[in-house]
Amino acid sequence: MKYLCALKDLLISLVASTIIIYAINIIAGAAGADYVFTHGEAFVVWILMAILVNNCLKR
Repeated sequence: MKYLCALKDLLISLVASTIIIYAINIIAGAAGADYVFTHGEAFVVWILMAILVNNCLKR
């Protein structure tokens, strides 16, 4: 049962981090900034955001 909870938390973290990253990028673009991420940068930011979301879910 712990595996299902961990898998659920992982999926929620990955999806939420994707939404947050794109929302920040769209809001910054609307404000006039022009951000371009390479694949490596986007992956690192995505994983770090997923860790942050996962830590917020556990509290």
